Amino acid sequence: MTRMSFLIRLLTLLGQETEKRLGILGELFLFLLEGFRLLFTTPGILRKTVQQIYAVGAQSFFLIAGIGLFTGMVLGLQGYYVLIKFGSVGFLGAAVSLSLIRELGPTLAAVMITGRAGSSMTAEIGVMRISDQIDALEVMDIPGMGYLVSPRFAAALIAFPLLTAIFDVMGIAGGYLTGVMLLGINPGSYFYSMESSVLMADVCEGFIKSAVFSVLVTLICCYCGYTAHCRRDSKGPEAVANATTSAVVYSCIIVLIADYAITSAMLR
Repeated sequence: MTRMSFLIRLLTLLGQETEKRLGILGELFLFLLEGFRLLFTTPGILRKTVQQIYAVGAQSFFLIAGIGLFTGMVLGLQGYYVLIKFGSVGFLGAAVSLSLIRELGPTLAAVMITGRAGSSMTAEIGVMRISDQIDALEVMDIPGMGYLVSPRFAAALIAFPLLTAIFDVMGIAGGYLTGVMLLGINPGSYFYSMESSVLMADVCEGFIKSAVFSVLVTLICCYCGYTAHCRRDSKGPEAVANATTSAVVYSCIIVLIADYAITSAMLR
């Protein structure tokens, strides 16, 4: 009887937790639909979108460029000492470019943007939520979602692929610096192997990933900030801090899961 009651209690807790997670997924889906619906009905959204492109994209430029450069340099260094064992250093350009364009570029760019711009999204919206500024917008018949969330969706869809492209270019340049200028690989073989190996399908895969990551990161960060007042673990400024931490952690996890899912689907 004791074992049976323990099993029933365990199944009850499991069911409650599953119901809670499914409810959150449903709220996220409705939040996403509402955010995209208001893209076409909110007045003055173009100006807000341009502002968010600057905040998400332009202000992340040097971060993305620097990390892309050093990522490519590390790939060039590591790839050289792996390929030289097989006498295939001429394929270094292909190894660096494919690694960046298909995987590391969109994934690392999304993680870096999450840390810099995603956390800012959550904190800004969260502060407006706990200080009743969003309620004030609603009182003035200004949709909070359309004013705060929809422009960020549009801006992220534009900024993420552009920043991913910058990351890829800087990474390839970093691989060139390491492989050609420091280790003495023939520059012609570096670029020829890259040109002959990289296909348009690889470039499209990278941009598809960056577009998907932009929606997921913006969705999670904006949702965590927009619902900061509903958190059960904290209230006030502490809720904003916890919401920002949760947004960054969950976004990074979701980006990696989505990266695996998209890669698996496209390799079939």
